[in-house]
Amino acid sequence: MSLSIPKIENGTAGDLEVSDKVFGQGFNESLVHQLVVGYLAAARSGTKAQKSRSDVSGGGKKPWKQKGSGHARAGTTRSPLWRTGGVTFAASNRNYRQKLNKKMYRAAVRSIFSELLRQGRLVVSDTIVPTSTKTRELAAKLKNFGEGYTVILAEQLDLNLVLSSRNLPNVSVNTADTLSPVDLVHAERVIATSSAIRKLEVRLS
Repeated sequence: MSLSIPKIENGTAGDLEVSDKVFGQGFNESLVHQLVVGYLAAARSGTKAQKSRSDVSGGGKKPWKQKGSGHARAGTTRSPLWRTGGVTFAASNRNYRQKLNKKMYRAAVRSIFSELLRQGRLVVSDTIVPTSTKTRELAAKLKNFGEGYTVILAEQLDLNLVLSSRNLPNVSVNTADTLSPVDLVHAERVIATSSAIRKLEVRLS
């Protein structure tokens, strides 16, 4: 079965033939949910950390002899009981990453793009990439596609595209190598270049 993505160039409409192995899959909601949750979890820094007794520097020397000094016995000045000591139950850095193998990742991304195509939220335009860094040039191009949150998908990072889109609040730039499933799921429309679609077909096949 052959599939095609609507292609819009300077007001003229056409079609771009694509592989049904990538853009003709069913929507696996549980797998897509797992991908989105894993993506958001991996973005968490987990920098809540404290120093335990073994992490505090110094304290290698016994402060006084075991008996006869009149002090309570002590083996180190870095004990949690001391002012300069470590924390008794110190919080440590936490890794929030969730395991998602490559096969599951590819299947989830194929599912997302297939659903975008079925819902008419995926179009192709090779002229969407601006020729300058001016925001007004990109904004004028996007008016032809309607309003709402828009994801622009390019084959690789383009400096003009990045600089011209950073002041547009409802526009996000993705590349075929660095996809954000959160952006794709929430986008009203995804505007991709032909080269980006072909690269996706190679990566997700």
